Order: sequence, then structure tokens, then C-alpha cells
Amino acid sequence: MTQNRETVVFVHGLYMTGLDMALLRRRVRRAGFETRQFHYHSVLTSVAENAAKLADYIAKLNAETLHLVGHSLGGLVILRMFEAGAPIPPGRVVLMGSPVRGSATARDLVERNLGWLLGRSGPNGLAEQYEPVWNPRRDLGVVIGTGGAGFGLPHRELMGANDGVVTAEETHLAGTTDYIEVKASHTGLLFNAEAARQVIAFLRAGAFQ
Repeated sequence: MTQNRETVVFVHGLYMTGLDMALLRRRVRRAGFETRQFHYHSVLTSVAENAAKLADYIAKLNAETLHLVGHSLGGLVILRMFEAGAPIPPGRVVLMGSPVRGSATARDLVERNLGWLLGRSGPNGLAEQYEPVWNPRRDLGVVIGTGGAGFGLPHRELMGANDGVVTAEETHLAGTTDYIEVKASHTGLLFNAEAARQVIAFLRAGAFQ
């Protein structure tokens, strides 16, 4: 690892591999950060199991400052890791389009007997509805997509501001340091230049611009 560079670990969403985050990783790396991509099986493995694997992955990096950027389901994996009390180096966290309160889209699939499409990330994950609280003593920023027309599973009409898959309300997490809305779809958040600029700003200073 390059000396004196802060490390950012990226955590992808459902069905993804991390290739979808390549452009965002490149932009963050050009801003002076060391970047790493955590890959996990989003369908075959539960959120809790993937959270434990993420903690093990981070421990092997031996980073002094460790930031995390999670997209969609990746944000839930990050939250579960902290809820489990894993010892993580100091740093900041950014969630992008993560349905931390659970996803109406996912619950709709379950009601239509299509919950199997979510695999093991549905139960105690995407299909759950709860009120999470951010307790760790570190800055947490939430990027909300408001562009609609997201690329994802078929779902019923979403109410209020949304990115086409996740609503703005579903991303709200008590204890969050800062929120910002970006005119982009759910997947589009990963390719949007403004979203990348805001992620970099938060990783540097703990606040969006």
C-alpha cells in the first residue's frame, strides 16, 4: 500500500461484481486515495455473512485510515458489519442509493412470490422494514438518487423522490452526518460525475459540497 494514502473500500450491490464501480473507483483514486474493491456473492450469501467477510477483508488490508463506499445492497452490508461490532480503522462512510430501511421494491417481489430473485439478501436484508440508527463515531454521508427510471427489478410505482429502484425515504438513517440529492438513476449514481465529486468531498472533509 502506498504510504500516507488513505484507503477506500468499495462495496457493490445486488447481482453486481464491482466492475460497475470501476469508473467511480478511478475518479476517487485520481483524487489521491488508495482504492480497493470488495467482491461478495449477493444472491448465494446472506447480508450478515457478507458483512463478516467484509470485516475480514478490511482486517487484511492493515490500513491506518479506512473509508467505505457502498452502493445499494452494499450499504446494508456495511451497516451490518458495524452493527456486529467489527474493529474497523478510523475513516468515513458513504452510502449511495442504499435502502437502509428496507426496500418496497424487494417486499413487492416477495408478495408476488418472486422473492427468490433476491436470494439470501432478501430475508433480514432488502425485504425487511426497520428503523436503523448510525451509532459508530465516524462521519456517514448518504447520496440519494432522484433521477428515477432506474435499472433494476420490476416493481410497483414508487412514491416520492426516487432513483427508479429506491426511494429517498428508504435511504434515511438516524445519526447520518450529511445527505445530498443527485439527479441520477439507481445505477446511474455510479457513473454520475457530480455524485463522484460529492463522494470525494465527503471522504476528504466529512461534508458534501
